[in-house]
Amino acid sequence: MERVSEGAEAIMFEIKLSGNPLLVKVRNRKSWRIANIDEELRKSRTRKEAKLMIMAKKAGAAVPGVAAIGKYSIFMQKIDGKLLKDSKPTAKEMQTIGRYLGYMHAKGITHGDFTSANLMLTTNGPYIIDFGLGNFSNSEEEKALDLLLLERSISKDDYANARKGYASVSKEYLTVISRLNEIKKRGRYQTRTLLS
Repeated sequence: MERVSEGAEAIMFEIKLSGNPLLVKVRNRKSWRIANIDEELRKSRTRKEAKLMIMAKKAGAAVPGVAAIGKYSIFMQKIDGKLLKDSKPTAKEMQTIGRYLGYMHAKGITHGDFTSANLMLTTNGPYIIDFGLGNFSNSEEEKALDLLLLERSISKDDYANARKGYASVSKEYLTVISRLNEIKKRGRYQTRTLLS
């Protein structure tokens, strides 16, 4: 296994299975947590993230396919492309990203970290990656936060196109945008980010 990256929650490895490249996300043990609590958290978060990815794909969003789920690991399709934060997306790509988010929200899936660092542009179109902070939620607040995080991480024009795509598929668009405007006024997103 070749180590690809390491974050606060997990390490990413690349492996080959029957000649096909896969990424493996392995949740790290936290030595400062009580062992049995740490084990349960890592197991439950791994299962939840894998389920979010599977359900997001079923909803119509492009996400890496889940090949297998281990105790603390997710074996997933390796996506080749460039992160949105390192790219100049087209209007069409941004509208597609907005539609994908709308599909997910319609099925009660929120990403939790919907930024340019967790969106990838490929020759097959955009992909959404890293559902580690995702949730199953119909909360207008959580949906609005996904949009706010996206807005804060990209240009005004790119965000306008993403929002256009979101509006084209979301039946609750006006409600979510209304909540988004409330959040901006009260600065709730700052508190949320600090507590995450």
